[in-house]
Amino acid sequence: MNPLVPLFIILSLPLAAIGLVLYTDTGIEPALFYASVKTFVILAVIAGAMSFGAMKLAERTKH
Repeated sequence: MNPLVPLFIILSLPLAAIGLVLYTDTGIEPALFYASVKTFVILAVIAGAMSFGAMKLAERTKH
């Protein structure tokens, strides 16, 4: 299993709670909320790709 999966789950819970508060707050502009969600998704994809690449590189150097 990818070692970032448990870390991603642990980080996602409080971020989801904060996102829910931001989404339901009437004083927050919706564009700010959507930009923060997009940024989090992009960073999560980059982190996953880097972890996957490191895992494949480690497998290749074992042999």
